[in-house]
Amino acid sequence: MSRYTGPVYKKSRRLGFSVLENGKELAKRPYAPGIHGTSRRKKSSEYGIQLEEKQKLRFMYGLSEKQFARTFERAGKMSGIHGENLLKLLESRLDNIVYRMGLANTRRGARQLVNHGHITVNGKKVDIPSYRVKPGDVIAIKENSSDHKGIEIALANKIKRPDFINYDESKRIGTYV
Repeated sequence: MSRYTGPVYKKSRRLGFSVLENGKELAKRPYAPGIHGTSRRKKSSEYGIQLEEKQKLRFMYGLSEKQFARTFERAGKMSGIHGENLLKLLESRLDNIVYRMGLANTRRGARQLVNHGHITVNGKKVDIPSYRVKPGDVIAIKENSSDHKGIEIALANKIKRPDFINYDESKRIGTYV
């Protein structure tokens, strides 16, 4: 099965967690989808809880099962704590960095920006959303895309950028630290 492209609101309600990280999905209907969403919520087993947490990460970062498994294996081969390594690898994906810089409102939007070639890494166009950004890489908007409507709307929303990204608002350039 490939990457999930269906309704995000439905997945968020099933997991009881805002996949888009804005909370809008759960504001209107904070229960699971379907006819039994309000009444039938049985206790999960330990395996069920672990599976649900894995699915939250998968849907949040927009990965397929195979991509996620490969990333998990790579995290296991790195030195350090397995879970922290996994999150480092997920956060260092180009589509996630573009989202964290505030160039897109959602990770899906950031993925599309990268796919359509609007983003450069160290001055070279990169159109692979799963591109692993290394510390010190400079992420910028392509000159032709500087007046892109979606980017303008996203930049109008003031967001708090994480500490691992240095962003220059005047030049619209971010550095992964």
